[in-house]
Amino acid sequence: MLVLSRKKNEQIVIGDGIVITIVEVRADKVRIGIEAPAHVPVHRHEVYLAIQRAAEELPTSEEAVIDEA
Repeated sequence: MLVLSRKKNEQIVIGDGIVITIVEVRADKVRIGIEAPAHVPVHRHEVYLAIQRAAEELPTSEEAVIDEA
């Protein structure tokens, strides 16, 4: 894991199209802004995990055909 220190209004660039900006720093919270191309999904970790769990629960196309038989 890369750990960086940034101050308010400073940025981090990832690849060619993702920019993370430190918007606000409070006692125990950091607010960040994320600019990314439209084709790059950006989610909070807990939302990403929920999406992954939901995708695992969906039947595959082969399972759907077997169930219909």
